[in-house]
Amino acid sequence: MATTLTPLEYIRSFLGIVVFFLMFLIAIPVISLLLILSFGKATNWIIKYIGPAIAYPVLWTLGINFNIVQHGEAVRQPVIYIVNHSSTLDLLTMIAMGLPRVRFVAKWELQYIPIFFVVGRLTGQVFIKRKDKKHAIPTLKKTYDRLHRDNLSVMLAPEGSRKHEGIIGPFKKGAFRMAIDLGYPIVPIYFEGNQELSLGGSLLSQAGTINAHIHPPIDTSEWSLETLDEHISDVRSLYLEWAGIGEK
Repeated sequence: MATTLTPLEYIRSFLGIVVFFLMFLIAIPVISLLLILSFGKATNWIIKYIGPAIAYPVLWTLGINFNIVQHGEAVRQPVIYIVNHSSTLDLLTMIAMGLPRVRFVAKWELQYIPIFFVVGRLTGQVFIKRKDKKHAIPTLKKTYDRLHRDNLSVMLAPEGSRKHEGIIGPFKKGAFRMAIDLGYPIVPIYFEGNQELSLGGSLLSQAGTINAHIHPPIDTSEWSLETLDEHISDVRSLYLEWAGIGEK
């Protein structure tokens, strides 16, 4: 992980923070207007196009070149996208991808930031209390009908939090249990460069390149709750391999 920044990178980082909040503030009335004019049906278009329109100016200000690398053929919807999570930059790279018909599962505390609360609620994102399983599991299950009805994918980080030891933290069961319940394949996305460029839990970061590797889908049709731990271990092993480290 980056430990020092050059003076230019500090300037870029602080400007990036300003641009980040400015883009969200601009987006709120635009999103509201689009939803009103479309009678609420523009949400998928907003996530696919407005999301990247918010994220790319911030990445550019930070001096970050962002690439999407598709391994194999593009996946068919709907799926469960999972991402590695170790940096605040992950929020930017997730929305910068502009994936079609996707909703994000985010930590409940993000709603304490007004712009995230407004944008998240307007666009139908899912906020969960990660440390409260009695709340998190029912909240996820409540989304199932909506996901099936609207043919939506979902994206979440199985590590749960960016605050963990090592490059790839332990995987929680939520994403994998959802795959079984919904009958969706899992599509692993590996963010290469986020952790290396990030300076802790903020948008302070080095300039450089981030690659979002979209890997082929993993069939979950034969999975069961009895073998869930084994499947989770297998998927996490892939992330460890992509990170260039052994099993930990």
